[in-house]
Amino acid sequence: MKPGALYRDLGNVIEGYIKTCSPSLTVVRSYCGHGVGRLFHGPPSVPHYGRSKAVGAMKAGHVFTIEPMINAGDYRDDLWPDRWTAVTVDGKRSAQFEHTILVTETGYEVLTKGFEKDTVMDGLERIQ
Repeated sequence: MKPGALYRDLGNVIEGYIKTCSPSLTVVRSYCGHGVGRLFHGPPSVPHYGRSKAVGAMKAGHVFTIEPMINAGDYRDDLWPDRWTAVTVDGKRSAQFEHTILVTETGYEVLTKGFEKDTVMDGLERIQ
């Protein structure tokens, strides 16, 4: 993550990392990260799966989220009638986390990273 990097490339890194954890894990495609600004869930769209067609390049000052949902089975999800609760189509476990990223002149800063070890972000940083 740095100026000039393509948003669509994040999905390749995220999904690639998830597959190194376990080949049976999948990344939900219905939801994506998003820009943080004047509009709620505004552009850019940041898919978490590989080979997406997302458009846009990062620039210093951009703020966006990455928030993949990782499933123990099928990547497809379903929405309950309350139109809020998302579940996996096969009833297997799923986990979701979110980080907010600031693109800096020389790279990035994770705005939501705590002071303790962060297994997910530390893992992604190692494979870049």
